[in-house]
Amino acid sequence: MLSGWRDVTARRPWRISAKLLIISSIVTVMGFSAICVNVMLDMRRGEEALARQTLENLATSIDADISRNIEIYDLSLKAVAGNMLLPEINAVSKTIRHLILFDHATTAKHFGAIQVFDAEGRLTIDASTLDPLPENRGDEDYFRVHRDNPGAGLFISRPMLFRGTYSIVLSRRISDTDGGFLGVVAGSIRFSYFHELFERLNLDPEDTITVLKRDRTIMMRRPFDLDIIGRSLGTRQDWKSENLQVGGSYAGKGPVDATPRLYVRSSGTNPLFVVAGKPLSAVFALWQREALRIGAVVLLLALFLLGSAIGLAREIGRRAEAESKLEEMATTDALTGLKNRRKFDQVIDSEWRRAIRQKTPVALLMIDADHFKAYNDTFGHQAGDQVLVGIAICISDSVSRAGDCAARYGGEEFAVLLPNTSATDAFKVAEAIRGKVQGWSDDQTTSTVSCGIASLVPAIGMDWSILVAAADKALYAAKAGGRNQSVVASLPKLSLAA
Repeated sequence: MLSGWRDVTARRPWRISAKLLIISSIVTVMGFSAICVNVMLDMRRGEEALARQTLENLATSIDADISRNIEIYDLSLKAVAGNMLLPEINAVSKTIRHLILFDHATTAKHFGAIQVFDAEGRLTIDASTLDPLPENRGDEDYFRVHRDNPGAGLFISRPMLFRGTYSIVLSRRISDTDGGFLGVVAGSIRFSYFHELFERLNLDPEDTITVLKRDRTIMMRRPFDLDIIGRSLGTRQDWKSENLQVGGSYAGKGPVDATPRLYVRSSGTNPLFVVAGKPLSAVFALWQREALRIGAVVLLLALFLLGSAIGLAREIGRRAEAESKLEEMATTDALTGLKNRRKFDQVIDSEWRRAIRQKTPVALLMIDADHFKAYNDTFGHQAGDQVLVGIAICISDSVSRAGDCAARYGGEEFAVLLPNTSATDAFKVAEAIRGKVQGWSDDQTTSTVSCGIASLVPAIGMDWSILVAAADKALYAAKAGGRNQSVVASLPKLSLAA
């Protein structure tokens, strides 16, 4: 039925609007969420960059301090090794020899006394005493390295117990003018130097500072663990040197413990290098708090927006339904349930223009109740209304296509618009209606209808009032011919199909 089809088309825009509202709200939430996620990721990268820069500065400053002290101590070793070649060094007294050898030697509480060993590894000179006790270091790594490798230069030993204190030993070769091996000059930097250096730093308990040799031997580490000191990372199969290049950084589990950290390695070509580490949980602690706070706010806003959108969508749906009912009431005849005259005029105008475009026929039935005024006067208005309702039911049962429009045209007169229908087919519909009304009525004299039928293919410039006039003229012809019959209008000039 046209009525149901019109109801659907009337409500559909509101449904689309409600869906669009919800979809747009979801898209908005997704957009804001994406922006929020992007901002939080930028914040995370910023926190990581800041932590990396801080660790880099820390590693660089520690590296510079260690390198400077090693360089200063190495100058003392070079001076002693050079003075040992003086011809008169063995001819002077021990006191004068000490003044000559150690006059420029660096002394500090963390630096061990410089010692001189002969080619056999025997201790011959000790900066701390004029009469050193007998001692032989011929089996130490630092002695063998210089004995077997004339170009070793400054050699830094593994951490070791040296003269009763854990230290790293710095040594240089003493060679004669022909490059022959004369012995080794050695000194030490105690672990207390590193402990004091690290204590001056403002570090968190889980922060790590690791000092390593170029062969990746751990020389010192904070927090201090004697079991780790001296361990070589070069033997670790699960840790590759590519993970932490010179001046680079690495985030994840390190080679010493399982705590994920951000590690930064100092740059430069010094004998020792420094790796500073900070737990990732500490690096991103502030970011995590901000992310949770921002995420909670965005979630609340998203829930509020979606809730508001759903509420508005429901309100739109209720309003659409109410407006649809109002429209139906405005376009429906209250008594018969058919379309009223106002709605009929809108539909016929629209279908007329469509028929002009598509060059298809339009048929119109004008139906009138026979002897209705007499019946109404005799039996009353309520009985007359029942007759009109019965006729409307018969019309509705006979007009089933979606595009058809059945309407109460006025009083006891009805109109049925049949788009794309020839006069022959329209006549069949009219006869079906007339037969149902006659069969439904108990009194054939008062409950019959007369039908006027007109059908034509409209042309440009024609008005649909021509079709109404033709059908109305055919209706009067049916009335004049004795009522309870259908008559087809015949107007060849208007392209009417007879």
